[in-house]
Amino acid sequence: MDKELIHFELNNGVRVIHSPAKGKIVHCALMINAGTRDEEEENTGIAHLIEHCIFKGTRTKSSLAILNRIDSVGGELNAYTTKEETCVYVSCGLEYFERALELLTDIVLNSTFPEKEIIKEKEVICDEIHSYLDSPAEQIHDDFEALVFKDHPLGRNILGDEKRLKAVKRNALTKFVSKHYGGRKIVFSSSGNISPLKLKQLSAKYLSPFGNQTDGMDRKPFSSYKKIHAIVKKDTFQTHCLLGTVAYDSQHKHRIPMILLNNLLGGPAMNSRLNLAIREKFGITYNLDSSYVSYADTGIFNIYFGTDPSNMDQTLLLIHRELKKLRSRKLTELQIQSAKEQLIGQVALSQESRIGAVLNNAKNIFLFGNVDSFSTWINKVRKVSASQVLEIANEVFEEKELSMLAFSKK
Repeated sequence: MDKELIHFELNNGVRVIHSPAKGKIVHCALMINAGTRDEEEENTGIAHLIEHCIFKGTRTKSSLAILNRIDSVGGELNAYTTKEETCVYVSCGLEYFERALELLTDIVLNSTFPEKEIIKEKEVICDEIHSYLDSPAEQIHDDFEALVFKDHPLGRNILGDEKRLKAVKRNALTKFVSKHYGGRKIVFSSSGNISPLKLKQLSAKYLSPFGNQTDGMDRKPFSSYKKIHAIVKKDTFQTHCLLGTVAYDSQHKHRIPMILLNNLLGGPAMNSRLNLAIREKFGITYNLDSSYVSYADTGIFNIYFGTDPSNMDQTLLLIHRELKKLRSRKLTELQIQSAKEQLIGQVALSQESRIGAVLNNAKNIFLFGNVDSFSTWINKVRKVSASQVLEIANEVFEEKELSMLAFSKK
């Protein structure tokens, strides 16, 4: 199943990771190790604003030419911003690989940020903010992180807020790009039937113009978690609730066991413990899951559910009951082996999404400097012990350390 990855670094520090694959489609991404947590407080939302504006014109292309460059050959061009990275990516026919690479580097390197387009995109993002505020199931996740990571850049909303967003000046965008968009803060990741020689030639041609910024981070570490409990009155049909706490960072030895534990508790499968114990048994909630996200220096775990206001207390009671089971009862050999096989199978299925693998490879280069083969990752999962899972459950699921945020009519 594994194929030998091609991995090399250019003289300016830009790293390239490529996964050989058969077929007539190529996927490629340019990822920048900079996101919301790298913004100045007065420029909250600027990383996401830049992501919008890089499509609005370069020194040689109009915004229409940028959109047509890939769309006209049936490909897809997209981008996203997170707390720690910004990424632009393309999927297209194999014969258009050079076109895709040229376009990605051009919009990241040579965007001109026309003033009128910045104003327009600010309005688009404000509309995006309003849309998000109309979705309490989405809003509560960001509001919860704002409370857990209080007064820290990780607590900032990726979209920013209207007042600060509208005040951002063009020179702030160019300053952010100049600081972060180059050298070892850039990874180019791809997958397709590209020869190593061609990959190296085209990488040198299009990626060499990037500056040689180091990957040294001046990110403010997070270390001041305090439990919070808040119920916010909202005119919604359902009560929306998040229960959670800080968790392990991306480099922590417990990261993979935590992924396994989270998947067992409230992952996407219908046989997750929360789904079986609450939705299937009592039918009092439709949306119920848990999630674990790791950042460079910390992480966050939470359980989300939406239910009728009259069922909130019962749902919380049942959730705490399941967490207590995991804290007090070590998994049997059969249970932990089953949990491992499920996680391995889910990740194997996700590998079918080659663009997902491309994005994951780029992020792994930033985090670890390399990409484990799937078989190596499987071996790490198989080494997780029931004792590790019990230890983690007692660290992360400790009831007195869990924060709660609810949106409710009550």
